[in-house]
Amino acid sequence: MRIRKKVRRVLTALAVALPLVSGVAALSAPTAAAAGPDPLPLTVTNNSNRSDAVHLYVLGTNLNTGKLGYVNAAGAFTPWPAGANPPSPAPDVSIAGPGNGGSTTLRIPRMLSGRVYMSFGQKIKFFLTPDGLVQPAPWADGDPNRDILFDWSEFTYDNGGLFINSSQVDMFSVPHAVGLTNGAGANKEAGRLKAGGREAIFNAVQGQSGFSNLVYNRLRVLAPGKGLDTGKFSGTYLDGYVTSAWNTYKSAPLTVVPFEAEPGKKFTGRTGGDDVLRFTDTSGAEVASFTKPSTRDVFNCDGRLHAPNDQVVGPIARTLCAALHRSTLGSLHTQPTYDAAQFYKQSVTDHYSRIVHEQMVDGKAYGFAFDDVGHFESLVHDGDPRTARITLTAF
Repeated sequence: MRIRKKVRRVLTALAVALPLVSGVAALSAPTAAAAGPDPLPLTVTNNSNRSDAVHLYVLGTNLNTGKLGYVNAAGAFTPWPAGANPPSPAPDVSIAGPGNGGSTTLRIPRMLSGRVYMSFGQKIKFFLTPDGLVQPAPWADGDPNRDILFDWSEFTYDNGGLFINSSQVDMFSVPHAVGLTNGAGANKEAGRLKAGGREAIFNAVQGQSGFSNLVYNRLRVLAPGKGLDTGKFSGTYLDGYVTSAWNTYKSAPLTVVPFEAEPGKKFTGRTGGDDVLRFTDTSGAEVASFTKPSTRDVFNCDGRLHAPNDQVVGPIARTLCAALHRSTLGSLHTQPTYDAAQFYKQSVTDHYSRIVHEQMVDGKAYGFAFDDVGHFESLVHDGDPRTARITLTAF
């Protein structure tokens, strides 16, 4: 949960007209200095079995200054120059990546939150406006990066240590795992696909009714929210299921316990005749309400499921959105559930997320923005990192 919380705030400013989808929460306040080195070595290893040249980019926000910029291979941060309208090409800040079987070590300065992009064959085309960096949006037909094979990992390195995840929230393309080694010598890893996992994901999404248009030229599979926004996915796909789930709580209560460490903090929801699901706290006071969301709201975890950065409405919204993606709302009346065997059981469900999770070695992925509800996300964190890594795995 932490990485997507932190990266959302940082990267929204970078996205300009192309907002990212992810969890929302405030950046943590600086505390005592972390034990990890500054800068932190991050080694990218290429086990892709591809002959293409690899290009790397480290982009993000300096958490001390709020400035948006990029980092070179040595770990030096440089703010972006001013952009223009229409957007002007950004400077080429690519770092030569490793050939197949090789490794390249980057360095990440402390108090940076952003992304490591990796592309094969061609460099990614970035642009600047007066407001900041325009992120690539390859789901859009006119995006200049549409036919480039690329992907990214997200990270925050601050006084709480390193948070790094692989992300499939917007799309799945380049198979890669993220990991770190801490001061005690322990290794942590997430995001590693099963052998043949990339092809299995492409084939399964291609064969899933209603989802086949999300596959683009075997370069990437779009998440349903991105496909919906570009006419490649039905805007009413979930409507019937959402209506059924909402109607369930006209005659039965829904209990939301959003904080695993606080089992006594509960909220009870009931749907009124106006299709508004209203929640009360343990004192009986109404604390949140949600009008029945659309398919778009669910897949983007926004709109009527917008999750503000608070301790009540946001956590309830996150829980509802996760339960709707996993199709457990309406059948399991205490949420969230931590039993992954209960997820994606209905015929109408987020099959994209289901398929990506099925192909992960540990079953964890970031298939949608709030996949961290219940700790099912492909994230590693440690307060005492000594080295980090991204491994480009076999296609």
